[in-house]
Amino acid sequence: MNTIKTTLLLLMIVMLNATVAKAQEGHPLEGKWNLTINQEGKELPSWLEIRHSGNSRLIGRFTYAFGSARPIAEIKKYGEIFSFEIPPQWEPGASNMVFEGKLDDDTLKGTMVYVDGKKYEWSAVKAPNLSFYDNVKEGKAVKLFNGKNLDGWKVIEGNQWKVVNGILTSSQSGVNLISEQKFKDFKLKAEFRYPEGSNSGLYLRGRYEVQIADNIGLEASSIYFGGIYGLISPNMNMAKKAGEWQTYEITLIGRRVTIVANGKTIISNQNIDGMTGGALDNKEDEPGPIMIQGDHGPVEFKTLEITPLSKV
Repeated sequence: MNTIKTTLLLLMIVMLNATVAKAQEGHPLEGKWNLTINQEGKELPSWLEIRHSGNSRLIGRFTYAFGSARPIAEIKKYGEIFSFEIPPQWEPGASNMVFEGKLDDDTLKGTMVYVDGKKYEWSAVKAPNLSFYDNVKEGKAVKLFNGKNLDGWKVIEGNQWKVVNGILTSSQSGVNLISEQKFKDFKLKAEFRYPEGSNSGLYLRGRYEVQIADNIGLEASSIYFGGIYGLISPNMNMAKKAGEWQTYEITLIGRRVTIVANGKTIISNQNIDGMTGGALDNKEDEPGPIMIQGDHGPVEFKTLEITPLSKV
């Protein structure tokens, strides 16, 4: 009798292990996808992550053209078709965004019904692997801001940025400022300040936003000071009082980012999973510019210097 019970128990363990192993094998849809939505004549870079939970359920995260990464509670499958819904975040409406798609060779293709009921097409490719290396060679430092004018920056219609007494200043909400030069791996030094209640950010390669905001005294969060917006939370909130000069030293190699804020390491060699809302594009394997968010609140910069990095 004991032998029979032992045999049955071992059989159950083997079956359970086989089930778990099968679940862990993954599904062709699983992974991180750089998604482009064709909406009103524009290509909007977005981001989708699909992963399994348990034996058969698919879940994930999604970042629209603006806002932060938000969770997907369930991704449903009907044969080759999959679908999911996303509640509105900053979108101007109350209806969910509804996505439907399928895997076509190595590409996801589908449609999105926006909060206003209009339908748009989208496609997605797997996010690239970006290599990290320890042996770093520093290139020649580049002063993105020369302390005199907006040379080296793309000035577009509606520009509110100007140089006042050697300070790069955005005194009101307007347009973003984008560097003419593009960079792959680098170390960025920034000295900045903002008035009470303001909100801005620095986009690394034009794709990953490091949050700059008046969040002093709040618990550290990915959407507050020093976070990679909606993706990586700092281990502490190092924000000073509004009106004081503050510093970031940001190192980005591949997907790994380290941020030193006001002299303290708040993020150390963490992988950035995907683009944040507001990214210029989703060509992650290409160099990109530095973009300063200017469409939120006022902000000033005294120093913006970048040192290109490469593998020895």
